[in-house]
Amino acid sequence: MVHAYALLGRYIALDVHSGAVHELDCAAFDVLRADPNLDCDLPLTGEQREAREELLALKDAGLLFSEPEPAQQNVSGLPLKALCLHVSHDCNLRCGYCFAKTGDFGTGSRSTMTPEVAEKAIDYLLARCEGRKNLEIDFFGGEPLMALDTVKHTVEYARGAAPEKNFRFTLTTNGVLLDQEVTEYLNREMNNVVLSLDGRRSVNDAVRKTVGGGGSYDEILENYRHVLATRTGDYYVRGTYTQKNKDFLEDIRHLASLGFRNISLEPAVLPSGHPLALTEDDLPSLCDQYERLCEEMAAGDCGYSFFHFNVDLKQGPCVYKRLRGCGAGIEYAAVTPEGAVYPCHQFVGNNDFLLGDVLRGSFDKSVSEKFYPGGDGREDCQACWARYYCGGGCAASNNTVNGDINISDRLGCALEKKRLECAIYLKTLSPEAETL
Repeated sequence: MVHAYALLGRYIALDVHSGAVHELDCAAFDVLRADPNLDCDLPLTGEQREAREELLALKDAGLLFSEPEPAQQNVSGLPLKALCLHVSHDCNLRCGYCFAKTGDFGTGSRSTMTPEVAEKAIDYLLARCEGRKNLEIDFFGGEPLMALDTVKHTVEYARGAAPEKNFRFTLTTNGVLLDQEVTEYLNREMNNVVLSLDGRRSVNDAVRKTVGGGGSYDEILENYRHVLATRTGDYYVRGTYTQKNKDFLEDIRHLASLGFRNISLEPAVLPSGHPLALTEDDLPSLCDQYERLCEEMAAGDCGYSFFHFNVDLKQGPCVYKRLRGCGAGIEYAAVTPEGAVYPCHQFVGNNDFLLGDVLRGSFDKSVSEKFYPGGDGREDCQACWARYYCGGGCAASNNTVNGDINISDRLGCALEKKRLECAIYLKTLSPEAETL
């Protein structure tokens, strides 16, 4: 399987199974588009015949039309490596697209994780992480800084309970409570901090509102400026785009103008009919935004990185791990303030996916197995060129849009493919790229 495409004046071919990326000339690209399997006897110009011979040589070398690796997968007893701790099911903002439904995840009950439950969650991870040295704890909500005492206790407890483990801590915040003392703590103890901001003031304040209904932009921006001025560790500013800002490139530019250098802006995933939901009719304009962003980054002077344009062309782990994607429900799980365990933060409150309980130490393998794709991945992904990079897409998004974790969200798939094409394009600018 080969995916050949043209972008910003370059011609690129991705050999899906080997992961090899080739920059083509026009003749080679025309040959591949006319004869996608190089098995037809087509009338060719002299230049095209020469290009075809070079393509066939790459095929013989296993760098084009390579055979897939066996994807033997076994998740039975696979150890956990990460927990998302919902230390707070409460929030001091009321964002219009929030899957947490203003912080309580639709439960109608606002709550905070106690230190005792947090300890049980760490014990739960340690009991199921056999063979792993590197473990991850994500502090999430709601707004986790509303439970900062629990965050602090958890960090201290984890390090004391397993000093031989390497814990990596991340906290996602809306910024409202980021005073100087809190920022100093996060800079000292968190390996990564995710700062939520949607971009321009008008865009952000249209959807990221305070409890009183006002905008949040001015309230949090100064807090974020202090983080940028003092932080030496990893961070991302993370925004969401919706129907209100389909011109999201302007928001990326705005965030960059504020000094943010690590930017993530992601499409909102909402049920059909939601006033902020994106639709497949929006695809042309959204893909154009990504392409224009790619062009801007290719110029080399934008001064920032974009999360979704980061791609590992060496393919990282083995095939079955790449087909599994993020590992939700298998290697990754989320814990509520009451100790209930779900496959990830977006499944919290959906009892069809209740995975276990840290207080009882329970783990329902049958729920975990729902997230095991088997064989060569999800059925509707097996003919897709992008499957080794996205792992079948987000299971939670699939469930939100289609009511089934194994039926891919078509809009999400199309956007992921466009982002991947842009990311691979940017990689071809490296002198390490294979060139015909």
